Amino acid sequence: MWEKEIQVARQAAREAGIVLKRLFGQVSQIEKKGEIDLVTEADLQSEKIILDIISRHFPRDSILAEEAGEFNHLSDRLWIVDPLDGTTNFAHRFPVFAISIALEIEDELVLGLVNSPCTNEEFEAVKGTGAFLNKKPLRVSQTKTLKDSLLVTGFPYDVHENPHRVIEMFQKMIVRAQGVRRPGSAVIDLCYVAAGIFDGFWEERLKPWDTAAGAIIVSEAGGKVTTYKGNPFTPHLKSIVAANPHIHEAMLEALNS
Repeated sequence: MWEKEIQVARQAAREAGIVLKRLFGQVSQIEKKGEIDLVTEADLQSEKIILDIISRHFPRDSILAEEAGEFNHLSDRLWIVDPLDGTTNFAHRFPVFAISIALEIEDELVLGLVNSPCTNEEFEAVKGTGAFLNKKPLRVSQTKTLKDSLLVTGFPYDVHENPHRVIEMFQKMIVRAQGVRRPGSAVIDLCYVAAGIFDGFWEERLKPWDTAAGAIIVSEAGGKVTTYKGNPFTPHLKSIVAANPHIHEAMLEALNS
């Protein structure tokens, strides 16, 4: 099921990835959507390729994309697209960024595809079939305790205006975990949780395109994904905790302590 959809997502991400690799280190047009929220010509070119491919194969489907917004064709099938997750990294020539494509049908995520051009990593998951990295199965880690865990997080784009809660949450985790990292791409953070590299991830004030593909990849790799309050996660909510099942509850307790 959804074989054509995942093939189209692969094609779109791979073609967009070629453009991002070509432009990496060559960006000349950088604009600000917010104080630290950037957009480059790479974002726009990547998004155009992805939207053209999806629209050509599925002209009746709705699309929600970071730069172009939502194209609503009154369909219960919604493609959620981030053409360049990690734009700030990209603009500063830090090679941690990815293309993220997910499909949500009747408010349920059914597939996710993440392409990291600089590392040649392609993560994917289709509901009920598992998660894969370059066709090899993924499983979350088996770390049993928070004190032995390597966690990962990110800071929202409005952190300059509202830093206190984010710093409070960071402090709660950094004193409980073995370590905390902050690479700057939410979807890569999630994929690395799915791969067992990181044991858990938390972040808030994200957008649907930041989490949709990564969330289903973590779930299909055996992880648990909820909101901060432990409620079922959807990419349209504003907080996310994704972790292996052993430490997930401890992360929730820490965040809500």
